[in-house]
Amino acid sequence: MRMMSKGVGLFPTEPVGRMCHYVQLSESLGYDNVWFGDSQNIWRESSTVMGAAAVGTKRIVFGTGVTNAVTRHQSLLASSWATLAEFTGGRVALGIGTGDSSLRTMGLKPLKLAELEESIRQLRMLFKGEKVVEPTSGAEYHLNYLTEPMKVPIYIAASAPKILQMSGRIADGVIVLVGTAPRFIEAALATIEKGAKESGRSLDDLHIVLWTPTAIGPDRTEARDLVRAHVSRVAIRPLPATVDPALEAAIERIRQSYDYYHHMDTEASHADLVPDELVDLFALAGTPDECARRLKEIESLGVDQVSIVPFVRPGQSKEPTIRQFAEIMAGL
Repeated sequence: MRMMSKGVGLFPTEPVGRMCHYVQLSESLGYDNVWFGDSQNIWRESSTVMGAAAVGTKRIVFGTGVTNAVTRHQSLLASSWATLAEFTGGRVALGIGTGDSSLRTMGLKPLKLAELEESIRQLRMLFKGEKVVEPTSGAEYHLNYLTEPMKVPIYIAASAPKILQMSGRIADGVIVLVGTAPRFIEAALATIEKGAKESGRSLDDLHIVLWTPTAIGPDRTEARDLVRAHVSRVAIRPLPATVDPALEAAIERIRQSYDYYHHMDTEASHADLVPDELVDLFALAGTPDECARRLKEIESLGVDQVSIVPFVRPGQSKEPTIRQFAEIMAGL
């Protein structure tokens, strides 16, 4: 059985100084990764937060959960990540996807899978110091300040079968967005493994991160209410396993009502449409004992890391959740 590490996903909803505190706390508690949401219209600038938060850290790895190659041109992505890798001594993990709220809030469409794959290919070339061709202008460009190749692992965020399979084929790691129910995780891992075999690899060659909305506390009802906004976004994605047909009507109502300017917002109106059955499938929410039981199930499935996304009410600190999760993981 793989040793399961812990990570934390942070959306930059609070001032930079507060985000830096969460990172320092997480490092002190033994977290291995911190993943920052990247959505320019609803959250603070992720690259600024990561650069500031990296100051004074020694071990924790900085990643995005996740960026995209539309609002972030490949040249910008390559330069910002090469710079962060240089500053942190290589403690980086570039999480990327087809694009979600960062595009939807501007009426832009997510990338097609072939376009994402090409963007990743070009990023890897740029990190090696090689030249790539800008598709619109036809000009060649490169990072002329690199003195040696930069090692920047690329993680793909995935929930739908096709991108899970592509991730297995080309990614260094996968940020799995399918909830916490064992059957969804097992289906995701099987699909990733199928893609890995296409490139002569296995699951052991990839770092698998399970990304989950999380709320832990003595009030089970409040914990479940806190994660409903994130659960709503997971539920309306294509997934590698089927949801009970009885829940399809609820999912369709969420899909029709989803407001990307309140993406992952605990107070979003679309959160009220999420039934308890979906929370059970797609979140880690409840008392410490309930969360520990679910984590033991997840640990047996073979993921490398569980990365929590702590949810609290506006104005509340995420620190208690970060501490509680660390305590639970220590007791597994």
